[in-house]
Amino acid sequence: MTVPAISEGPRTLPLMPADQQAALDPYMALIVGYRKSGLSLNHIIGCPLDCGYCVRHFWGNFEVKTPHLLCTDDQAVELLTGHHAFQPRTTPIQLLNKATDPFLPGVRPHLFTVLHALDQRGYTNHVLIITRFKVTAADMAELESLRHLHVTLLFTYSGIIDPRIEPIAKSRITITSLRTACTHKQRTGVVLYWRPIVPGWNDQPATMADVLDIGRDADAIVFTGYYHKPENATYLREQGVPLPYGEEDYHRRKAMPADLDAAVIAAWRASRISTPLFRKTSCGVAYVHGTPDYNGHWGVREICDICPATQQRRCADDHRQPTPADMDRVLAMFGYQSPYLIEDGHVWTHGLGEQRRYAVQHTLRHQIWELDQPHYLYAHGRAPHGHRLDPAQAGHFTALREQLITQTRYTDD
Repeated sequence: MTVPAISEGPRTLPLMPADQQAALDPYMALIVGYRKSGLSLNHIIGCPLDCGYCVRHFWGNFEVKTPHLLCTDDQAVELLTGHHAFQPRTTPIQLLNKATDPFLPGVRPHLFTVLHALDQRGYTNHVLIITRFKVTAADMAELESLRHLHVTLLFTYSGIIDPRIEPIAKSRITITSLRTACTHKQRTGVVLYWRPIVPGWNDQPATMADVLDIGRDADAIVFTGYYHKPENATYLREQGVPLPYGEEDYHRRKAMPADLDAAVIAAWRASRISTPLFRKTSCGVAYVHGTPDYNGHWGVREICDICPATQQRRCADDHRQPTPADMDRVLAMFGYQSPYLIEDGHVWTHGLGEQRRYAVQHTLRHQIWELDQPHYLYAHGRAPHGHRLDPAQAGHFTALREQLITQTRYTDD
């Protein structure tokens, strides 16, 4: 497998024909949707980079190599800012992070059009842009010209060198782009997004040391694991790639076993680089811009033990447990309905669903946990395998479910 040759392409991408859009998986056809790191705008789909673990496997879109528009940029901006959960200053935004790379030649002009449209409206929201492709000095000048948005570039780099898994790795495009961004950044945040970290693929000490050295000049390093699901496992198996986990380990959350987490942190400490390391994307993004974590991870203190003391103080000062009145107000503001249970550091909901709970979470800057997808202590919101789990938690979840189903609201005090 070779790195694809990618031409500059047209200034404006073609619109995907209506019949092809109608045939898309509903998730791929969703132009604006909520994810943990923000309200996500994806009006362009299609990517030629062929990363073996790509999430597009899950929705039958991996074979779409040529980017296409699902709507115009103007329409996309209106869909984003008109979304019922969008709040100026408050809602973190992700651009083109689901089904393409925002710095592909044909995609880049649309990225900048959207950014300038949002900036011209005076929005000061966090904007996350995830890429592994070519970012130039001219691109950085364009980003630096934005006056209001708090933009963070997250460069996905894993240290994986197997071209069956990451064809782009041989070109070292991402490393060059990261260094270019670090050279030219002033108000733009730059994060090395160290992912996926996978046993047997890139967990060797020398590989970890190399990745950390590459991130030496970034504002922050965020690390995370690998989505292990049947669709990408099948593809990787067909490529002859040894799989890191078995069929019993398929899970909706990323796999990052406790021993791998510990190895990453040990390697970071041994490297003695000054770049701070974070377990969560929002933590790294918030640190870069000097704000408290908008996901409220301070409520899960075990996540925060590696964060800089300045950031811990910032998040601690901002942390406030919501009252029932707070929950009622935010639920009513969005038109949501859910019973809830306020516990120390988090609030349980039932039936709220993934996208809606994130809207509530970002509004309150407090952890909102959906009982239908429970968080396990010590797993840091990751897949449970490879973590020390308390067997009593299962019984606790059952009791919580009974309480939440039968009560409009319930607090532990």
